[in-house]
Amino acid sequence: MVRPGPHFSVLDVHNGWLRAFRQLGVEVVEYALDDRLDFFTQAMLEKDGELRRVFDSEAGIRLAANGLKEACYDFWPDVVLVTSGFFIPADILQVIRARRHTLVALFTESPYEDDRQIERADLFDVVLVNDPTNLPEFRKHQPRSYYVPHAHDPQLHRPGPGLPEWACDLAFVGTGYPSRIEFLEACDLAGLDVRLGGNWPDAGPWFTERLVHPDGYCLDNDETTVLYQSARASLNLYRKEGSAGADGWAMGPREVELAATGCFFLREPRPEGDRVLSMLPTFTEPGEVRDLLDWWLTHDDHRADAAAQARAAVADRTFTTNAARLLDLL
Repeated sequence: MVRPGPHFSVLDVHNGWLRAFRQLGVEVVEYALDDRLDFFTQAMLEKDGELRRVFDSEAGIRLAANGLKEACYDFWPDVVLVTSGFFIPADILQVIRARRHTLVALFTESPYEDDRQIERADLFDVVLVNDPTNLPEFRKHQPRSYYVPHAHDPQLHRPGPGLPEWACDLAFVGTGYPSRIEFLEACDLAGLDVRLGGNWPDAGPWFTERLVHPDGYCLDNDETTVLYQSARASLNLYRKEGSAGADGWAMGPREVELAATGCFFLREPRPEGDRVLSMLPTFTEPGEVRDLLDWWLTHDDHRADAAAQARAAVADRTFTTNAARLLDLL
């Protein structure tokens, strides 16, 4: 299994699949592409009294990925599963495939990055996507392309006591995309105890003051779960940025994790969410959020009942289920 480059939610997805394969008795080794990218793209040497980067970005990416061929030679795996895969040059994937290792892409950025993902689909033997919006286009490049829903880990994503110091009316964890910043700034959240987590590099003081961690640090999935357990409510807010647009069909990873953790949340409507999580209230405009929160935060029994129904609705959406399906496909 090849780790993704970013250390954000995509790594949480990778780790969920990793644990699931091991629970199913599959022998797995990891290739730490993320750590290698950090090293080769940030390595510095002093020259003429000045610190300079040893490699430019393109050379750093190639050096980070090139060791994958050596790792395959050492382990000689039946399957090489690549999570995301944006930072692996095409020729390296072609060499691995030519040596008759089955190459699987776990694409996690649909539909936002489908333009880029579709371009790379024919480099793999099997392609898994997290949203089926553009699945017909994927199948033009790789017929063995399949929709696999986002999932949760029942050992991690479950109700719990949370942390008293993180107790709040509203929690949100995610990347601070401009569209999310703009939306939350337009919401009336005055008087509510709001806690945030994630990477918010371009957000103002209102956001950074409400982070439960130092600015520039991202919560890992264990900590994210604890924040959800500590909150009375949350929001699912899809990003709007992306080369292929943001009109997706499927639920996102945080949405499934929120439901599995038993955290009540308001959600933006999407077809899959409307079908699976119809018991949770929806919003489409910032002006709708405060009225919804005021009602649900003062009706504890209704909130607890909706959260329990949502948790039951995603009970079968586990990483183990997804990993078993891939093994069947292979």
